[in-house]
Amino acid sequence: MSDVLDPQLVLGAYSVGVFPMADSRDAASVYWVEPRRRAVLPLDGFQLSRSLRKTIAADRFQVTVDTAFERVVQLCAESVEGRPETWINDGIERVFQTLHAMGFAHSVECWDGGKLVGGLYGLSLGRAFFGESMVSRATDASKVALAHLVARLRTGGFTLLDCQFQTSHLASLGAIEIDRKDYVALLGAALEGALKPSSGGGVSSAAGDFRALDRLAGKASAGGAVSGPVSGKVIAQLLVQTS
Repeated sequence: MSDVLDPQLVLGAYSVGVFPMADSRDAASVYWVEPRRRAVLPLDGFQLSRSLRKTIAADRFQVTVDTAFERVVQLCAESVEGRPETWINDGIERVFQTLHAMGFAHSVECWDGGKLVGGLYGLSLGRAFFGESMVSRATDASKVALAHLVARLRTGGFTLLDCQFQTSHLASLGAIEIDRKDYVALLGAALEGALKPSSGGGVSSAAGDFRALDRLAGKASAGGAVSGPVSGKVIAQLLVQTS
């Protein structure tokens, strides 16, 4: 049985630049990580190639948000050829399901013919979004999911997209590596004035609006109900304006 992670402890850790990882899927415990070098993706620096723009605008995938959070986490945790191990154990999976129910954790899903073929999930706190993991079971699915996320964060007033560790895949999309002290400065600015005591004594997010894009596209009511996915043409237009 994996250690039970307290949601408020996890939120507090992210607010100071620390996050949990496990040695493997079946690891019984987690360890806490604070990288000396941090990967971030500047929201005005997303690299939108011509081919990716065409894929997005053509709605090659149906992209949804928060409709299959649990399945996205499970897909990210699966061991596949080329990535035999995962750092997502049962404890991390369970606490993120709780954080999703609390409104802090979100997923972006890519579907092809009704089949989940990729996506990502992460944590929203203040004006920061902490990307946890992304997965692709079809060409460009994770890139499309990230593009949708960037457009959503920009529209919602977010200022920081934390990618944790740099990879060649992320670098090709515009991610950069910065020193810990520079990351802490960006994180502090993203959380400034956005964290406040909740009725339960924890913290709550009051700044970034993860649903602003849905309202902009006429997909959400004032009450927050979403009528359908945002079209790829809208996403491409938003990204072209800033790329």
